[in-house]
Amino acid sequence: MSQMSQISKTPLTIPSLHAAYQAGTSPADIVEQVYARIAEVNDPAIFIHLLDKSEVRQAAADLGAFDPAKPLWGIPFVIKDNIDAGGKPTTAACPAYEYEATEDAYVVAQLRAAGALLIGKTNLDQFATGLVGVRSPYGFPKNSIDPDIVPGGSSSGSAVAVGHGIATFSLGTDTAGSGRVPAALNNIVGLKPTLGTLSATGVVPACRTLDTISIFALTVSDAYAVFEIANAYDAKDAYARRFTAGALTAAPSKMRVGIPDANSIEFFGDNVQKASFRQSVDILVQSGAEIIEIDFTPLYDVARMLYEGAWVAERYTVIEDLLKTNPDAVHPVTRAIVSKAETISSADAFRGMYRLQDLKRAAEPIMAAVDILCVPTIPTFYTVADLEADPVTPNSNFGTYTNFVNLLDMCAIAVPAVKRSDSRPGSVTLLASAGQDDLVASIAQVFESAVPHTLGATSWSYEATPLAAPQAQKDEIEIAVCGAHMSGLPLNHQLTTRGGRFLREAKSAADYKFYALAGGPPMRPGMVRLADGGSKVKLEIWALPLSELGSFMAGIPSPLGIGSVMLEDGSSVKGFICEAFGAAGGTDISDLGDWRAFLAQS
Repeated sequence: MSQMSQISKTPLTIPSLHAAYQAGTSPADIVEQVYARIAEVNDPAIFIHLLDKSEVRQAAADLGAFDPAKPLWGIPFVIKDNIDAGGKPTTAACPAYEYEATEDAYVVAQLRAAGALLIGKTNLDQFATGLVGVRSPYGFPKNSIDPDIVPGGSSSGSAVAVGHGIATFSLGTDTAGSGRVPAALNNIVGLKPTLGTLSATGVVPACRTLDTISIFALTVSDAYAVFEIANAYDAKDAYARRFTAGALTAAPSKMRVGIPDANSIEFFGDNVQKASFRQSVDILVQSGAEIIEIDFTPLYDVARMLYEGAWVAERYTVIEDLLKTNPDAVHPVTRAIVSKAETISSADAFRGMYRLQDLKRAAEPIMAAVDILCVPTIPTFYTVADLEADPVTPNSNFGTYTNFVNLLDMCAIAVPAVKRSDSRPGSVTLLASAGQDDLVASIAQVFESAVPHTLGATSWSYEATPLAAPQAQKDEIEIAVCGAHMSGLPLNHQLTTRGGRFLREAKSAADYKFYALAGGPPMRPGMVRLADGGSKVKLEIWALPLSELGSFMAGIPSPLGIGSVMLEDGSSVKGFICEAFGAAGGTDISDLGDWRAFLAQS
């Protein structure tokens, strides 16, 4: 077997490539593999600007010897052509808009500094307006799974390139779902970060207040590794925010997961998609999640705001001059959508913003009741023929579970899930409040591990990687609870409404007396540490934002308090302790060592 035929089998995941480099494979060999794959796929509409292979080989040579300290050393990637690469044209899929970028977009610079190799700039729905992927004067990429299906947009080329195994990861952008819908349609991962965590410097905006660069990859761990590197604060971006990327860990064993209820879930008659989603929800149940069905109507009301008033006007600001001087340069569907702004007054825009704020307030109880949301990434599939017959309705339907997300400042990740019975890919999206990117990504791996699958349209099989237990972030503190604050018990809301996150189960060291205290409701336990003897007590460890610790402690009644709780592994965390006098009149339940067991027999 020749070296080239061996190389052609190297999966383009970060761990596989770095293992190959460690074993002696050169990045030049991987560049050959990438360009051979481009030729094999033979779809010229994937790229608007493909770098010459000699240029990429030179960039690979400039890396020098393999350096594992560079986390993306030798990793091939592509970017959507509304993101700048220094010395290359940026078109946003509009030839009349083309300009040559003088430098890399901020995020691209971060990735190249980490050792990544840029292969080219990919096709998109013009000016990132669309979820279907067919609104481009450069033609449109064929879906990597089934050429009869639309590729998804607006980040069509970015998703298709990863789906075909041309690149390890790609950058798209996401305003209304452009970083998630194409992922679902191409059987890959689509990570939509918290707004402001990835710099928008060097990105042609669609709606600047709602846009984010998004990341496509073959696996959750690869997508999240890229996010961690790209998440660098950029003071030049007025919309940049400081969010620390927490570590990717094993998913919490107890989760409250919200899904659309029977009256508000929508598949547009696609019962095959409905069955796939139901099976995917069952995976969460098997992992220990509590499923809470929610009326999604308030979220759909938010979604409808995206193509009304202020946000259409915001799109208009990007291409106003072009529409006035050369309207025929704009795709007819895009022109029809964005030109609506010419009939919108400034008063209309403000009314829209006020309406959105009211809808946000109405949606707040939904997120307060759950840890995350789980939705179908797309409600159904559409073919190229469907779009030729109706260029608008399928696009609108694709946004059912995506359009509200950025308006509500949520993070999201689309992940392959249970394959449909007709062999089309299944996909779900996990959603959470801003800053919880690590949580949704960690839970997304539940699906990767539970559903045997190949990556994208390749023959490469998914291989799980070991993960650490969930940990508190820098702006959180670990709190051990042993009674009414545990998951599903009467006072648990005092944690969850303050942004508390369940991390793991644990046991105390074996030197505590455990009491059911007198009084109530609610009934409360007390842990009293002894100098000698005692028992282990079953605990839950939660992460609580430091900013909420004071208000949480203010509600704790005597004889309870927050102190240091010793764990059976010798470590300690902050948690509930009880003053010794408080045990008087209580019931010693040390032999049980488990508050739930006590409640079950009471």
